[in-house]
Amino acid sequence: MPRAYELSKTRNIGIMAHIDAGKTTTTERILYYTGRKHRIGEVDEGTTEMDWMDQEKERGITITSASTTCFWRDHCINIIDTPGHVDFTAEVERSLRVLDSSVAVFCGVGGVEPQSETVWHQADRYKIPRIAFVNKMDRVAADMFRAIEMMKDRLKAHALAIQLPIGKEDEFKGIVDLVTMKALIWNDEDEELGVKYEITDIPEDMLDEAHLHRTELLETVATEDESIMEKYLSGEELSVDDIKLAIRKATLKTSIFPVLCGASVRNKGVQPLLDAIVDYLPSPVDVPPIEGYIPDKDIKEQRESNDDAPFSALAFKVITDPDVGKVIFIRIYSGSLTTGSYVYNTTREIRERISRILQIHANRRKPIRDAYSGDIVAIIGPKDIYTGDTLCDENHKIILEKMNFPEPVISVAIEPKTEDEREKLVKTLARLVDEDPTVTVKSDEDTGQRIISGMGELHLEVLIERMIREFGVKANVGKPQVAYKESISRKGKARGRYVRQSGGRGQYGDVWLKLESLPRGSGFQFVNEASANEVPETYVKSVERGAKGASENGPFAGYPVIDIKVILSGGSFHEVDSSDIAFEIAGSMAFTNAIKQCNPVLLEPVMKIQIIVPMDYMGKVMGDLNARRAQIHNVESRINGEAINLEAPLAEMFKYATQIRSLTQGRGSHTMEFSRYDVVPDNIAEEIVPVRKMYGLVR
Repeated sequence: MPRAYELSKTRNIGIMAHIDAGKTTTTERILYYTGRKHRIGEVDEGTTEMDWMDQEKERGITITSASTTCFWRDHCINIIDTPGHVDFTAEVERSLRVLDSSVAVFCGVGGVEPQSETVWHQADRYKIPRIAFVNKMDRVAADMFRAIEMMKDRLKAHALAIQLPIGKEDEFKGIVDLVTMKALIWNDEDEELGVKYEITDIPEDMLDEAHLHRTELLETVATEDESIMEKYLSGEELSVDDIKLAIRKATLKTSIFPVLCGASVRNKGVQPLLDAIVDYLPSPVDVPPIEGYIPDKDIKEQRESNDDAPFSALAFKVITDPDVGKVIFIRIYSGSLTTGSYVYNTTREIRERISRILQIHANRRKPIRDAYSGDIVAIIGPKDIYTGDTLCDENHKIILEKMNFPEPVISVAIEPKTEDEREKLVKTLARLVDEDPTVTVKSDEDTGQRIISGMGELHLEVLIERMIREFGVKANVGKPQVAYKESISRKGKARGRYVRQSGGRGQYGDVWLKLESLPRGSGFQFVNEASANEVPETYVKSVERGAKGASENGPFAGYPVIDIKVILSGGSFHEVDSSDIAFEIAGSMAFTNAIKQCNPVLLEPVMKIQIIVPMDYMGKVMGDLNARRAQIHNVESRINGEAINLEAPLAEMFKYATQIRSLTQGRGSHTMEFSRYDVVPDNIAEEIVPVRKMYGLVR
């Protein structure tokens, strides 16, 4: 069955922003104006199409990224609406990994807010072309050009206005299109909710401003296209098509980021946004070919977005459906896929059959027979495909780059209420780990409890609610705990020697390991400097495995050891008795012996925080922050209050949402995201870690 839309008329976009900037509201209008749905849903009423989970409706926020497909001007637009809350940043990360472009939504009042910066820099990593939509222009103190200046200052982005707002705050009624030099006016009395708008001449009192900003626009885009530059310098009139082509070229190179404006909740400015998505954002053929490695060879290979190329796709999301089992979301980069066909999972080295292909609209699914390059679809059938796995043609194998996710920073202990619930709990936790790569589960050998770790209090709260509501698990849940780590502050070296003789073949492994500290965020590194005469190459991996295993249980308090370099510097082996297991045990022993010489330190997650508070309450809030070991970086005056930018240990910020409301009589708010791990002061560490766990340490 041939594809319904040309590849060049396909757009894969994400909607991304800070929480409460209006992503889901904007997406609802897009679906309404494209005819995808026939009634506009509202976030406040819990009736939006994309926020379909019970937890999303109750909280009025997006928790999981939702996919849909709509059509505008004979173009197929695949949309992923992403969460704005930092606890669910993994949803943004994996969505941006498979998208070709995005729309960044900014609040006209708040401008560039903390999570706006986070998601923008995530998009920077993937070099994704973007357009910006300054929303909420109907709000008191909304200012499009203040938001643009914040984009330039904080995001280092060449933000360029291609529209101007007509009217301010309550009187906002439309936009000036600087490309066509026309005004678009929406009527508040329109019963069709913004479907119709009037295209008219620019108001006289805005002509000078419009010409000024159009000149800036033309001078900027002319530098991106020689033919446009020649026309512009010779005084020749540039056509609308010329200008659009130049804006498109500059946008695809990410040398500019076109800025539009509107008020989604008032149904103004969304159709021009859809036009900009079609006119300026790339199709799959406009982006560079996806690059991967040929398995077992250190050779890179590119795959073009072409239906006739060998099949390749990336699994970027997995959900568990009680009726059909695993539903796997994939982005097809090359080739095509047919229901009933087989694919090869190069990550797991297994062959899987595709029993169904689904086109996704939020939580609704439509079976389709075929999917093509550039498509974002879901598949059912495979049992062993996980987030980040590469799927391809078995005769043309390739491994695409995997996704990286942040480490969890907060944990809770959970145990079944009855023994009968134990198996259900284990299965449910396994499903949640499959779905969310930022969730980890470990067993506490001392208590028999399972420890669930996640990205924040809200993240864990939602996970626990899902366990109870969706999966019917009855469990006892402990209080949230900080996910501490350990590291070292000086070098150390030790030997690990494992020798066992029991009549017959024995066990022999002998290694020397050196440990060195690394900069924060480096993780665990292993380097082999031993000669083959000391430790044969076949046993090096075993030594690394032993050291890595020992690092999971640090000497300070049993937390994982991070930011450490392990160097295999020497050792010896026995021709007959040496084995993988012997060298793994020797590696573990050497690591355990060496780390005690390295002055182990306890690390805690430090959070980057912004608090918005009215001036009247600044004294109370600052006094409270000083008691929480906070480091205040600066205070900015905002229209909606004072913005305090700071860093503070996560351990001091539990339940802060309740505290800030109490201190400011409900008028204060805050956002918080992980910044880094840092050393816990000695006096605090001694309170956290029982003295018995510190016994015998070299400090």
